[in-house]
Amino acid sequence: MIIGCALFMELIDATAVLTALPQMAREFDEPSVRMNLVVSLYLLAAALFVPVSGWAADRFGPRRVFVSAIVLFTAASIACACSGSLLQLSLARMAQGAAGAMMVPVGQVILLRWSARENLLRAMSYLTIPALIGPILGPPLGGLLVMLLSWQWIFLINVPIGILGVALVIRHIPDYPGKRGHPLDVPGLLLSGLGLAGLVFGFEALGHGFLPRSWALSLIALGITGAVLYAWHARRVAHPLIDLSLLRIPTFAISFWGGNLMRIGSASQPFLLVLLFQLCFGLNPLQAGLLSFVGGAGAFLMKLLAVRIVSRFGFRRTLIGNALLTGLTLTATGLFELSTPYWVVVVVLFISGIIRSLQFSTLGALTYADVPSQQSSDASSLSAMSIQLTMSLSVGIAAALLSLIMSARGHPTIAAADVALVMGLAGGLCALSALVYRRLSPAAGSEVYASRTR
Repeated sequence: MIIGCALFMELIDATAVLTALPQMAREFDEPSVRMNLVVSLYLLAAALFVPVSGWAADRFGPRRVFVSAIVLFTAASIACACSGSLLQLSLARMAQGAAGAMMVPVGQVILLRWSARENLLRAMSYLTIPALIGPILGPPLGGLLVMLLSWQWIFLINVPIGILGVALVIRHIPDYPGKRGHPLDVPGLLLSGLGLAGLVFGFEALGHGFLPRSWALSLIALGITGAVLYAWHARRVAHPLIDLSLLRIPTFAISFWGGNLMRIGSASQPFLLVLLFQLCFGLNPLQAGLLSFVGGAGAFLMKLLAVRIVSRFGFRRTLIGNALLTGLTLTATGLFELSTPYWVVVVVLFISGIIRSLQFSTLGALTYADVPSQQSSDASSLSAMSIQLTMSLSVGIAAALLSLIMSARGHPTIAAADVALVMGLAGGLCALSALVYRRLSPAAGSEVYASRTR
């Protein structure tokens, strides 16, 4: 529960800031669609620094890294609140992302090392319960703060949470010692950073047109080259920064590829809903936040039921069926119109939150089902890095597609039909992930929930 508080601080910040993007755009005199940099750069920084988290936890001890990350995240939040331009805010958000990259993966390392294998699904589900309060409270809280005070308070609320988190960690989490092991893979860090930065910034530039198209495509090509060179490098060193040999474990590999495809499709939904509710429907931040509230409430409810559902149907059937339902509900959210009754919007978003929560709870447990305990740090780093990267790419790709669709249709401002088309494409990607999960055996990961069925 204490480890979950770190995720709570991250998610309440991430979800609350979405409702304030239009207000930030007006204050900074920037196009609304460009404000996704506030989200994308945060996720990019997290993806860049996540690979270092496993090495740092082993070298310096997980509690020391955990506390340092919370302190840095809190300080970066203050810097965000003091920002006077989009550039300053983006740089502060990158500092936040770097700190967040250390918080959650290191907390997972603590959990993976000292939790019994048969309790892993339950532990992974309960770990995120306090964190899910963030998405529930974030949107309405963000809207309320923007209307009554200012968007700066969305970041300032992290200060008391960070102070409380540090106090709880120091008091209740044991100080597991670090150990001198293999040195940091600096060439691997540089190559992985080149690949990640090239891909994210390439898609950003392609979507927003702030660089010539040839330059944007060159950045994407540079990112792909960096990723290929890292894969080549990782096979030739004893202790690579990101251990790609984990992909030889069948359950880890299927969870990795299927989860990445799912996140690329679904992680852009909050960003697109903010644009739809506020810019297309003219709702104020509080109204938009209250509508987004129900998705978090549905996710919270499913965390309490995930273990029973997976115990009843198994990982394979749960993931396949849920991938198809995720695609359908995501597409349905794009069909909202100004005349759609609020109760319909609430029901669809509530069901969507339930379905996506079940999918990611299930994936979270299956990912580590067959990973040896001595590789838990490497597995947590690789998984967390891919999560942050695909979430960043999801928002960047969605913004790029939206800009291209607006340009092709000659729309000077965002229209509901433009958002609906992007939502439909995202839903199709989520449904395609079901083909990946078909490769699982019917008994895959059964030892994770075996104690529930005996």
